[in-house]
Amino acid sequence: MSFCYPSSPRKLTMTVAFFASGAALFAVGMHLSYLNVAPQQARTKARNDFVKERLRQKQGK
Repeated sequence: MSFCYPSSPRKLTMTVAFFASGAALFAVGMHLSYLNVAPQQARTKARNDFVKERLRQKQGK
């Protein structure tokens, strides 16, 4: 069995740095996504309420 690891300390450092950068970008994206959840849910609820009200008006209820 052969191990898959960088062959030098410099390559190991670069691998760790790229992994950390990717994890940081992922974390920032996840944070921004959670910040925008409430406004998106509010828009969806408003749109659903509007459609329900329009259907009620068309049916005459």
